[in-house]
Amino acid sequence: MAALMNRTVLPPPTDDRDGLAALKDVLAGSEEVSISTPEGSVPLPDSVRGLLVDAVTALDRGQAVTVEPHRTMLTTQEAAELLGVTRPTLVRLLEAGKIPYTSPGRHRRVELADVLEFQQGERARRGQVLEEMAREETADSGDAADGFISTR
Repeated sequence: MAALMNRTVLPPPTDDRDGLAALKDVLAGSEEVSISTPEGSVPLPDSVRGLLVDAVTALDRGQAVTVEPHRTMLTTQEAAELLGVTRPTLVRLLEAGKIPYTSPGRHRRVELADVLEFQQGERARRGQVLEEMAREETADSGDAADGFISTR
């Protein structure tokens, strides 16, 4: 079996993007998609289909796409980088019980799925807070209606 490596694909020239748009429409549709070979046909799993939709969408926008395998167990540094926080901040989250971890020996290890679940939960929580803040917004006082506020 070949070693898993990352692979970066550059977007095609703008005049070759018609095929990408058609492929994106097929992949994003609701009908089952399968890959056919002379030996038979294999249905495309939803997880792979979603990955392909994301990749084709990015290529269609003119962006490069890199597919890279990840281990399922991360070091605290890898998890912190994935979340965009410092390692000490991640350690505080772990010790507060916000993200589960194991300690096989002296070092903490974090499951990739737990980090991604935490990340999704934080995004949802932030979205709710922003919606709540928008609902609580009060109208400007009469002084500010014209854009000027008297300070004296």
